[in-house]
Amino acid sequence: MLKNPETKYLPFSLGVDMSDRTWPSKRIEKAPRWLSTDLRDGNQALADPMDVEKKLIFFNLLLKCGLKEIEVGFPSASQTEFDFVRKLIEDNLIPDDVTIQVLVQAREDLIKRTFESLRGAKTAIVHLYNATSPLFRRVVFDRSKEEVVQLSVNGMRLLRDEAAKQPGTDWLFEYSPETFTATEPAFALEVCEAVIAVIEPTPERPLILNLPATVEVAGPHIYADQIEWFCRHISRRDSVVISLHPHNDRGTGAAAAELGLLAGADRIEGCLFGNGERTGNVDLVTLALNMYSQGLSPQLDFSNMREVVQTVEYCNNIKVHPRHPYAGELVFTAFSGSHQDAIRKGFAAHEQRNDGIWEMPYLPVDPADLGESYEAVIRVNSQSGKGGIAWVLEQSHGLKLPRRFQVDFSHKIQNITDASSRELSSLEIWDAFQSAYHLTGEQKYGLIEYEQTGPVRSGGTRTFVGRISHDGVEASVIGHGNGLISSAVKALNDQYGLDLDVVDYAEHAIRQGADGQAVAYVEAKTSDDRRVFGVGIDDDVATASVKAVLSAANAL
Repeated sequence: MLKNPETKYLPFSLGVDMSDRTWPSKRIEKAPRWLSTDLRDGNQALADPMDVEKKLIFFNLLLKCGLKEIEVGFPSASQTEFDFVRKLIEDNLIPDDVTIQVLVQAREDLIKRTFESLRGAKTAIVHLYNATSPLFRRVVFDRSKEEVVQLSVNGMRLLRDEAAKQPGTDWLFEYSPETFTATEPAFALEVCEAVIAVIEPTPERPLILNLPATVEVAGPHIYADQIEWFCRHISRRDSVVISLHPHNDRGTGAAAAELGLLAGADRIEGCLFGNGERTGNVDLVTLALNMYSQGLSPQLDFSNMREVVQTVEYCNNIKVHPRHPYAGELVFTAFSGSHQDAIRKGFAAHEQRNDGIWEMPYLPVDPADLGESYEAVIRVNSQSGKGGIAWVLEQSHGLKLPRRFQVDFSHKIQNITDASSRELSSLEIWDAFQSAYHLTGEQKYGLIEYEQTGPVRSGGTRTFVGRISHDGVEASVIGHGNGLISSAVKALNDQYGLDLDVVDYAEHAIRQGADGQAVAYVEAKTSDDRRVFGVGIDDDVATASVKAVLSAANAL
């Protein structure tokens, strides 16, 4: 990298004077018209472009997600593209409320081939483009401004005339001054006005003017200024649809799209998960769910996000990043202890609310709205805290550990994760829990049977009579106390000299109904203030309590 990059790179200098800009004080109040260009811009950016079969799978996914405008290809560019458009039309695969769009350059032979591919379509948008920026005029095409305007006009005339030959199709037109953001604003306006004069759009049959950030050359605020300036100065504003086609070269494609909508745009072109040339097209999933998180319906359906991700990955042969907004495998997952604790408390508070409002630390949308489970919200590794570990047990097995119990178990998990230096699955955490509190395997103290006698009323003496297995040897035990737990502890202390004293106890149901279970937690200490914890699970809450006492005894 250069120490003085100004010797090689020039700052953007084609901005407009928008000191009276209005977009910063606005908010997005309705969803834009969406167009997916996954089957065109997205497809051209793949190392292995989709064949007809994969394009059809992707097309059906877009329909399922609610896209009503889909750019299906560049039919004059290859036979595969042409054949796909024909298949959609001939097999009647396009729903009546969906409009397909195709792309074409301003060349007569390509335009004629494009209209041939669309023969028999009910409705279609033909999208014409040509580059307008000084760099492309000078270096790529060696054309003057006048020649660029004439190229655009000639192309739109051909679109108009070819459409007239097929009156059975409802034709719509779109024009893109490609490299709009790097074009002098007044010249971009001049080209578009010339196109308007050819098509003569009306409010009932508007022309789509697409203003692409073909390459991001400045910040998203500059793009917004350009859009607002254009919307102010274009004639027949009520007869044109202002469409945006942001790319992501500076990593601000989503921001540019949102600010462009504030500046007056009506429509967004992009790809699911932002696939496209270089750093990609704008990400429609992110844009739509940004709106959703603000209480605005995007009019798109991503309620089965795993299906969307898996289909796109299959068709594009590109993995969706695990940290991709809203869709990545880890975006609703917390490993950090402090994050986990905040999320767990957030869910507890949410259960107490009755207004349905989603207010959750670290989670801008409810994962369940996207078809995701809560089990993946908190995952455990060496960075995790007691709250996160407790959350996993609660979600996977219904256990709600008391706070000091959480601390005790988190220390045991920390030892495992520090030694393994990896994440633990919920199954591994459950196995560790059962092992730590002697719910499985060899037990020094095990319950064979018991009964309790004495008054149930408060203050009465209770008697615990049971048979206990101690190192494989069965023995009868008996103890007296003011309740089941105290009498069971007394029986163990008298028989085996354990010196246990219960300092805390909690219980709750794991499942409701006829097949319900209960869990009991015991915290006990010895005379030298050693703390041990026990847990018991059983169909009967009283038996669960006795098992919890024995679990604590096993901890010694």
